[in-house]
Amino acid sequence: MAPACGHVSYMTGKDTALLHRPPAPEPREKPLGAISLLLALRRNPLTTWTRAHFEEPILHGESIIGSVCVVNDPAGIRHVLVDNAANYRKDDLTRRLLGPGLDGGLLLVEGDTWRMQRRVLAPLFTPRMTARFRPAMADAAQALVARWDRQREGRRIDVAAEFSRVTLDVLERTIFPQGLGRDPGAFIKAVTEYFDTAGRIDPLDLLGLPDWLPRLGRRRAAPALAFFADAVDAIIAKSRASLADDASPHDSERADLLTLLLSAADPETGAGLSEHEVRANILTFIGAGHETTANALTWTCYLLSQNPAWRARAEREVDEHLRDGETPGPDDLPIVRAVLEEALRLYPPAASLTREAIHADKIGKERIAPGTRIVVSPWIVHRHKRLWTDPGLFDPARFLPGAREKIDRFAYIPFGAGPRICIGMGFAMQEAVIIMANVLKNFRLDPAPGHIVEPVQRVTLRPKGGMPLILHAR
Repeated sequence: MAPACGHVSYMTGKDTALLHRPPAPEPREKPLGAISLLLALRRNPLTTWTRAHFEEPILHGESIIGSVCVVNDPAGIRHVLVDNAANYRKDDLTRRLLGPGLDGGLLLVEGDTWRMQRRVLAPLFTPRMTARFRPAMADAAQALVARWDRQREGRRIDVAAEFSRVTLDVLERTIFPQGLGRDPGAFIKAVTEYFDTAGRIDPLDLLGLPDWLPRLGRRRAAPALAFFADAVDAIIAKSRASLADDASPHDSERADLLTLLLSAADPETGAGLSEHEVRANILTFIGAGHETTANALTWTCYLLSQNPAWRARAEREVDEHLRDGETPGPDDLPIVRAVLEEALRLYPPAASLTREAIHADKIGKERIAPGTRIVVSPWIVHRHKRLWTDPGLFDPARFLPGAREKIDRFAYIPFGAGPRICIGMGFAMQEAVIIMANVLKNFRLDPAPGHIVEPVQRVTLRPKGGMPLILHAR
């Protein structure tokens, strides 16, 4: 074992166990004290969980941050996210973390406003619409291949940064074809700064102290938010000008997602989104849409670099079925998709989903008082001993046809579940399969000597310090 921060231990590339068990913080034997908990939540919330969280279906208790109920039981998760979803709103901590950038967008709004936005946005992400963007995604993947082809053999590259760049390229080709109006590197830097700063949990927010008290993370995130605001306003203005000149702006067979967003209307009321709502949802597409897919690709490449047998299986599938000029769908390459889904199990983009009970309720036999914070953590659920065989093992066979169907719907929730399931899930999976297939067909990525991989939770689950790997042409 190699030492890491505090008591948490991570395996290095020299440990043969890593070929089967990717790095994760060791669960604690007992809960942290008040001050230690606040510090750990700010540094890396993944390090706060105890062994009991990965063994018990529900844990309910009091802490310095109030009454908290951690729900790991699939039936309980279904109750919170589906059956009685109306009783569980986004909690104040989530709003405080994401509100400065995403307030007013689909991710954070509630009630009638959420239902209206969902009706407006849903037609933009139907399977038919998503499939229409396959060629653009393939073009972005080929641009990545061409860029890597120019690298020298055996070069050490940060695939986290590379996948941030290619997923931003996908957004530009599918949502903003008139351009981002900014250097892609500046966008990636702003996204990274936003998640690294705003994504750190502030003790003042945990304690529910007034918003007028200054938060260091918000202050550091301010330049990134200002960058996004200027860029998005320019993008909207340019697209609106194009709409005014376009004789058929509503032609969904030609239009990009931004054009459709600007011209979309609620099928029930005929109302469109306000300028503020458009801006908030564009920021959501840029932040959540590109960051989560980039992370999924990063973790997948890392896991394959440590598992030569599965990498070889994925390469054979791509070599046999991916012909020049063909663009695969997410179901066309079952092994590649299974590898991606296993990566999403081990390293889910959103490590925790939090809600707050509005009224008294029961989850299973557990009585829930109003104001109780409900935590549904994909990080825990996906590694729970009651739900998975050998949950710490990297085994994509869990998701191959015949096995995938046996997984409880609410034991695997990388994109959430219920009415608030990620609206771009199909878009993200299609994008990830296309990019991963092109990478596997052309390159092989090996571990970077000396680098210790450590997952860290901000808004999304990211590898601390990036993910350097060694690039080889196939």
